Amino acid sequence: MSLSELLQLVYNAVNDTVLASLALVFVWSWEVRIKRGRTLKALHELRSLAHIIDMHQLTKDPEWVVTPGEASTLLPERGMTRFELSRYLDYCSEMLSITGKIAALYIQDFDDDVALAAVNEVENLTTGLSRKIWQKLMIVFAMGPETTAAGSAPPPTRTEAGG
Repeated sequence: MSLSELLQLVYNAVNDTVLASLALVFVWSWEVRIKRGRTLKALHELRSLAHIIDMHQLTKDPEWVVTPGEASTLLPERGMTRFELSRYLDYCSEMLSITGKIAALYIQDFDDDVALAAVNEVENLTTGLSRKIWQKLMIVFAMGPETTAAGSAPPPTRTEAGG
């Protein structure tokens, strides 16, 4: 066997080893890539859901409870009482919180840095949106108790009741 044949044999062996290793790494990481894709798709849907929840509460302005302003065909009807508004905003905040918790459940048994970063983004988004809703709730609570026609206050919200 000549030196050129030996070098050709070594070159082919190294080339085959590298290609086999790359194929093995590709197959080995295939499951992780599939799980990551599914997780990121689901997290994208949760992110969209959080924005929909936020979009629905945008027109719920506490100032309109006190001073409703003039009716307009351009604005949605705003006929909520303080109690109804506080309850609605509280429910929106709870839905955002649940959305963030569901995002965390998606990576409960999946240790992937990309998916973990996406979950953290969803949780930060839902926390920030919930914070804006709680600012509105604080305005509603600062208005004082709402009185009904009989002069009695409606039942307290969960927050007012201490729980």
